Amino acid sequence: MAAADTRAPGRARVAVAIVQMKPVKGRYDENLHAAGEAFAQIGDAVDLVAFPEAAFTGYFLEGAVYDLALDARRFAADLARTWRAARGERAVDLVAGFFENDDGTYYNSALYLHIAADSEQIVHLHRKLFLPTYGVFDEERFLSRGRKLGTFETRFGRMAILICEDAWHAIVPTIAAVKGARVLLIPSASPGRGIEGDGELLSIVRWRQTLVSAAVEHGVFVVYAGLTGFEGGKGMTGNSCVIDPHGNVIVQAPAADASIVRAELDLREIDLARASLPLLGDLEAVLPDLLLDEELPLPRGVRDVYDR
Repeated sequence: MAAADTRAPGRARVAVAIVQMKPVKGRYDENLHAAGEAFAQIGDAVDLVAFPEAAFTGYFLEGAVYDLALDARRFAADLARTWRAARGERAVDLVAGFFENDDGTYYNSALYLHIAADSEQIVHLHRKLFLPTYGVFDEERFLSRGRKLGTFETRFGRMAILICEDAWHAIVPTIAAVKGARVLLIPSASPGRGIEGDGELLSIVRWRQTLVSAAVEHGVFVVYAGLTGFEGGKGMTGNSCVIDPHGNVIVQAPAADASIVRAELDLREIDLARASLPLLGDLEAVLPDLLLDEELPLPRGVRDVYDR
């Protein structure tokens, strides 16, 4: 694939659409067709489209993951072809979760893809770091985990992708922000669990608390794309949303329905939020000292860097 120029920062506003998918389990082509129908509905006034974790196959695949996992380049080409069939030559960026087959090693992955009129470029590929293998989850039996959290430049500034449980470990969004991310993209497939006092699912409440906390602490936009629908009696909670750097939920999808939600990110709000609550700046100043703590289970080489 020919390279596309994605390093053109300076856009103050980014039009985002989240496609909250209700996939047909195991039916990749059908789900790709559904994405094409969503592209047709979105129209031209969009810069970035986000899909959930495992949006094109369903999440609870177990051993079938080996049959449905795709090479990242194949997945990117399928997305690009589907976009062009619906929207022609208009450029767009996409983030989408999928099960990846990398020469026989399998990952729960998400890619950030820039689509131009006649080419597409995988700007970044993230492999899920934390594979839940407890309760209803069984990921580590079938998948390998990623080993690096990267941030990456886009047309709209630096971003990071976290997949579902990655975002529940506070150190992960922290590292992303310290490495320069201004937008966190979070594809997720989260089953509903528990009931809060007011009748809302406990898992939805906890997700909202987690996402708001990450946005406020680091002064970042959070774009959360949640899978919806039922798989094997387990209901996915949807609730795709966008949270601004002040912690405000500016749009949220319903839990149970396939839907498209839109938001406009005013990226100038990131600098305003960080100026009014400079927690990230404080962290950058203190972090080297924290890493020198001899009680931390860090490799010796990390401390050697600071000892020089």
